[in-house]
Amino acid sequence: MPAFGMLIACGLLIAALPGLRAETLPYAGMQNRGLKALSQQQVEDLRAGRGMGLALAAELNSYPGPRHVLELARALDLSEAQGVRTRALFEDMQKAAVLIGEALLAKEEELDLAFAAGRIDDAGLRRVVADISQLQGELRYTHLKYHLAMRALLSSDQIAAYNTLRGYDGTQQTRPGMHRQH
Repeated sequence: MPAFGMLIACGLLIAALPGLRAETLPYAGMQNRGLKALSQQQVEDLRAGRGMGLALAAELNSYPGPRHVLELARALDLSEAQGVRTRALFEDMQKAAVLIGEALLAKEEELDLAFAAGRIDDAGLRRVVADISQLQGELRYTHLKYHLAMRALLSSDQIAAYNTLRGYDGTQQTRPGMHRQH
């Protein structure tokens, strides 16, 4: 019977190894990323000027975003003037976000390279982290301010329709192909 008990114990240990490995090696493989602190998706989002959920405080409180208003332009019955203004707002937002995103990526690369080279000290760390934080705040502000501008451009009926179409009023699930994330 002791051999049978040992066999069961070994089986349980083998069954637990994948979970144990995931818990003890959560960052395994990330050391091979170009920027250690950012996923490839985050890098692509920053380069493309995407919102990455930075404007959810606005989006989920009835302040529509220009990108999604453009996607829903027909359903929202935008006037020609609203459509022109929305496209201009979106283009301005995206240009600004791309510039900030590129600056943020450069600072993340500076931080990563400083650690990789072993040439970072407390003062340098504080400076680079402060720069990254400032850029992150500027990027979030950029996305939020265009939501503010969109709210001023749309009627209350259009905003209500937007909320319904985006699934924020609780009456429907997200339709296939619609993004929940901003």
